[in-house]
Amino acid sequence: MTVDLDAQVRAADLDRWLTSRFVADEQARADLIALYAFEAELMAIPTRVTQPLLAEMRYAWWSEQMDGVFSDAPRLGHPVLEALTAAVARHGLERAAFDALIEAHIGRVHGEPHDLEAFYVGPMQAAVRILAGEGHEAAAAAAGRVRALAQTGQVDQASAARPEANKALRTLPAAAFPAVASAALIKPDVPEPFKRLRLFWAVLRGRI
Repeated sequence: MTVDLDAQVRAADLDRWLTSRFVADEQARADLIALYAFEAELMAIPTRVTQPLLAEMRYAWWSEQMDGVFSDAPRLGHPVLEALTAAVARHGLERAAFDALIEAHIGRVHGEPHDLEAFYVGPMQAAVRILAGEGHEAAAAAAGRVRALAQTGQVDQASAARPEANKALRTLPAAAFPAVASAALIKPDVPEPFKRLRLFWAVLRGRI
């Protein structure tokens, strides 16, 4: 199961798959991959259906599944939901960020502006909680916004926002840095070897 989810995330989200390689603890890495696999499932929906209404129906299905995920009763046989449920229980993840992410996707398929907080900040904070426990989420918010700016083509703004993000990250435990390291990749389209080198340098320094 873990291998399948790992491959899914690598194909869908190379940046964050690469950052997960810096997580030494196997269970924590698997839980991080479960979170990223869930996000990958949501992101893929508009590529699988052409009508906004059909996409909304699929997002509604995922929204309903959150009841099981957050009551430790996932849909059996669904690898992403089973792995995500285990991660939620292990780390006490809060539901609000997951609901907000699904709602943001529904808005996106209907042409509404991207909710960058829901798409980037909330998931990054959940990842930090997986790696460092409760109480460190606030330190990741600015890094999530840097990632959001970079991913939406606002490279200059992302670069300008990095100093403030790095200031906030000074309080982040080193073990949690892989959760925010993707914000160091300001230019999304560079080759994988460069990304690996950039991430290694970011993790080594503890700065995005």
